[in-house]
Amino acid sequence: MPKRSFATSGDDDPAPAPPPAPPVWPAPVGGAPSDPPSGSLPEPRRPERTAPSADRVGVAAASASDLTDRSIVARRPPPPRSGWRRLLHRVSGGTVLVADSPAERQRRERVARIRRPLPAPHHVAVVSLKGGVGKTTVTAAVGLAFAELRGDRIAVLDADPDGGTLADRLSGESTVSVRDLAARAERIRALPELARFTSLSGRLQVLASDQDPARHDALDREGYESAHATLSRFCDVVITDSGTGMVHPVIGGTLDAAASLVVVGSLTVDGAGRAGRTLDWLDAHGYAEAAARAVVVLSADRTSPDVDVVRLREHFARRSRAVVVLPRDPHLATGDRIRLAALRPDTRAAVEEVAALLADEFGTVPPARAVGGLLSDRTRGGVESGW
Repeated sequence: MPKRSFATSGDDDPAPAPPPAPPVWPAPVGGAPSDPPSGSLPEPRRPERTAPSADRVGVAAASASDLTDRSIVARRPPPPRSGWRRLLHRVSGGTVLVADSPAERQRRERVARIRRPLPAPHHVAVVSLKGGVGKTTVTAAVGLAFAELRGDRIAVLDADPDGGTLADRLSGESTVSVRDLAARAERIRALPELARFTSLSGRLQVLASDQDPARHDALDREGYESAHATLSRFCDVVITDSGTGMVHPVIGGTLDAAASLVVVGSLTVDGAGRAGRTLDWLDAHGYAEAAARAVVVLSADRTSPDVDVVRLREHFARRSRAVVVLPRDPHLATGDRIRLAALRPDTRAAVEEVAALLADEFGTVPPARAVGGLLSDRTRGGVESGW
């Protein structure tokens, strides 16, 4: 049968659509399109590398280290912490932000000083020739301020050979003491072992003095140095609350270990006079340089309007590095355990200022005194001779 033609007349059936064109594969550069090799797909064309433009020459290559919180996160001022500024900030949902008050700015500066890096362990001695002027109160409050505002380990040590009250003002626990730690110092190898001899007040480590009235032998210098050296192996800042007897052998170990001194007095004739005599004693016994760098704290717990406070401050400012007046505070006057949150704002500001002044000396004292511990008469010769 002859084949029927579909290309003659428009009245016949429409012509079928032409078959689809075969795919065109990319050809090599400079060549014509060609079919792909049998059984394989063409390789994708790779982008050509181009030389950097003239305006990019000399520009440092970017890296992931460029993406930090300082480079990509917008810095907003912190919200107010107290007063009507804080209330306005909260009521407005954070949209209204009033600049900090001068007092709040000063507090932020104090906290920044207290938190400065500590390159080596730092030892502080709180001393006074007279009892009852607030020496233990200053030791406890400053220790609490350091423990609250810093992240490292802070410890306070009661070196009063007559049975001090430091632990009573902080943790209330005094079943073990500095003498117990000194007797077992060589066996302490880890922090949990040290924790058996200390108590906690918040984050503050507290090492109590001996409270046993039946004991006839007092803490001696060797026992103090052993306990202090053990405590210093695990704690970054150690504050010693010394006794009132400047001629007691323990005070020599306390002063030799200290990188910073706090001399405590009061805003009274006898209290200020004893603070002055403490500086005189330090000058006369080889600690003149330490006395000149000391921080003098004058407690206002017991004072009189007849006392010339300005003159007292001027007198001690000439003899020391700084003078801080600790205001009278009902919380401290009770003699009970000290809590920073219960202090009045001006009292807490004074405590933080003492801590900031001590932190200002972090890393500025001779390394042997800051790190090595105790430069007593027994060891000083070894250091100087290269021991």
